[in-house]
Amino acid sequence: MAAIRPAGDFDRSYQQDMGVLRQRWHWVLLVVGLLFTLSTPLWANAYIVSTANRIMIAVIALQGLNILTGYTGQISLGQAAFMLVGGYISGLAMIHWGLPIYLTIPLAAIGTGLVGLLFGLPSLRVKGFYLAMATLAAQFIIPWMSRQTFRDYLGGSTGRISVPVPELFGIRFAEVNQFFYISLAVLIITTIITLNITRTRMGRAFVSVRDNDLAAELLGVNLFGYKLRAFAIAAMLAGVAGALSAHSQRGVGTEFGYGLEESIILLGMLVIGGLGTNLGPFLGAATVILLEDLASLVGASMAGIFPGQSARLLTSFRPIFFGLVLMLFLIFEPRGLAHRWQLTKAAWRLRPFSR
Repeated sequence: MAAIRPAGDFDRSYQQDMGVLRQRWHWVLLVVGLLFTLSTPLWANAYIVSTANRIMIAVIALQGLNILTGYTGQISLGQAAFMLVGGYISGLAMIHWGLPIYLTIPLAAIGTGLVGLLFGLPSLRVKGFYLAMATLAAQFIIPWMSRQTFRDYLGGSTGRISVPVPELFGIRFAEVNQFFYISLAVLIITTIITLNITRTRMGRAFVSVRDNDLAAELLGVNLFGYKLRAFAIAAMLAGVAGALSAHSQRGVGTEFGYGLEESIILLGMLVIGGLGTNLGPFLGAATVILLEDLASLVGASMAGIFPGQSARLLTSFRPIFFGLVLMLFLIFEPRGLAHRWQLTKAAWRLRPFSR
């Protein structure tokens, strides 16, 4: 007689319910995934490695934006500007003080966090669309100051500085195959930090502010304090991402892509991935970056077919793809890819009664 197996997976304790990895096969998948990721530079070509590096840096920036917008409900349109600040701080600390990258990245996080606190001050008085306009000021003020106020330190009117190659334990991380491991190590650290933030009292306070700030204040939540903390955390992670981007590209400046368009794309990535979920930044960054590369390939193919319109075709497919994908997600999957993944997991755990 065949053994009777229980239907579905059920948690039998509070600790098991709160666990991130509930089953043994979860740990097996984690180890296999880490080993596969660590081996990527050994077998993958330059495109795969560089794309993975871009995705990891974008995920770190999105993790901060997710804390601010996804969990706390504070809209920000200045995340790319905070990345610029982090890149400047890390680059200047390495150039003038000779600090190694494992010190310049935390320094960039702290410095950018202080700047984020400054631009988070309006969050006490305004919210929603008005707060978005207030944070939009960072996207104009920071690049302008880099080109005008601090032009003597940041490469003149262009605001561009060259960043030295990072070196650790006598190893120069000059190639993307080598820098991949720095990005991966930082991503693992930021993922652990953000995952634990969302599971603590602070994370629950963030969610209460997002859902109903008046009720949260009546329950004793310090609105201004928690909003400022969310802005600081978001800016710190943006600074970390900006520092990694600066060292990866060997330079930092306004022409490297830290404008308003990049901030909007980051927000769109988070919407596509899933606001207020720990998996959302990963899914959103990977989906949008891969679709942008696909759009570039389609545009290049169309330019070959219609050479008279090649210039327009090469530049138009990227925003068209992004806008179309974002519109479709807002219509058909407004809660993002992470919500669809949660439904799939719930159906699996309740098998065979998932319908």
